[in-house]
Amino acid sequence: MDKPAYVLEFEKPLRDLAREFDALHQKSLEQKVNLSAELAAIEKRIGDAQREIYTNLTPWQRVQIARHPKRPYALDYVQLIFEQFQELHGDRQYNDDRALVGGTAFFEGESVMIIAQQKGRDTKENILRNFGMPQPEGYRKALRLMRLAEKFGLPVITFIDTPGAYPGVESEARHVSEAIAVNLREMALLRVPSIAVVVGEGGSGGALGIGVTDRVLIFENSYYSVISPEGCAAILWKDRAAAPLAAEALKLNAAKLKELGVIDEVIPEPMGGAHNGVAVAAAALKTSLQRHLGELRQLPGDQLLDTRYQRYRHLGVFEEAGVAHV
Repeated sequence: MDKPAYVLEFEKPLRDLAREFDALHQKSLEQKVNLSAELAAIEKRIGDAQREIYTNLTPWQRVQIARHPKRPYALDYVQLIFEQFQELHGDRQYNDDRALVGGTAFFEGESVMIIAQQKGRDTKENILRNFGMPQPEGYRKALRLMRLAEKFGLPVITFIDTPGAYPGVESEARHVSEAIAVNLREMALLRVPSIAVVVGEGGSGGALGIGVTDRVLIFENSYYSVISPEGCAAILWKDRAAAPLAAEALKLNAAKLKELGVIDEVIPEPMGGAHNGVAVAAAALKTSLQRHLGELRQLPGDQLLDTRYQRYRHLGVFEEAGVAHV
């Protein structure tokens, strides 16, 4: 039985059962005895354990899955869903931020503009991608590509996967807050359809810098939050170890976000996370994109703007004892 190469803390019972299965299977081969009944019993225990664990995940456990090093990243989905992706580089002001990639592609025969936050698989690539944390030039590159998309009437599809914008001194010196703020304003005014997909982490303004879209989709084990659980824990509990409590309090998991109206659709993942079936996860995303993009293409520019305005104007409105609050 295949064992996961990277095991999260709450998945260790599954690993132990897999080891038990492998040891028994090896014994049946070496001693040439029929242990099929015993092996079937362990397989059943594994299946029961998987259902018990993965249908009762806590918000913090889902955050851990969102950060899984084997989880598919934006460019993995681009390769599986789109055709002829042509990456475009640079912000035409300072540099080319490799934590944020973008370019044109074909989706179902139609041209689209892709803008995506990208992490690395190993240390070398993570340094190149700055661990998925864009700097100001990344957001300015995204803005350049969005304006190009609007000029040629191309729908914009963004992939969100960042713990947050890079907070270093050099990033602040080049005005990262201003770059994100401009993107928020300009994305709200785009006259072409736009869809954001949270494929892993959706952290703070770093995510919002490419997230003000007509529709926001999220994979079921991704998270989207104003702050990371560790950051929230450090502020409220003065201890980053309280991150599980913070994750619960932030209501950052996909189902709760859908209930609150922050996102439009939760995209299902294979049991245990998208890394356990990348092609299956990509197929689910493709189906969702087809539907939402088809609906948005029917709306004229003025209606797109009005609908988008109403969407964001009503976020954060709730009722308590019959009184509306904002």
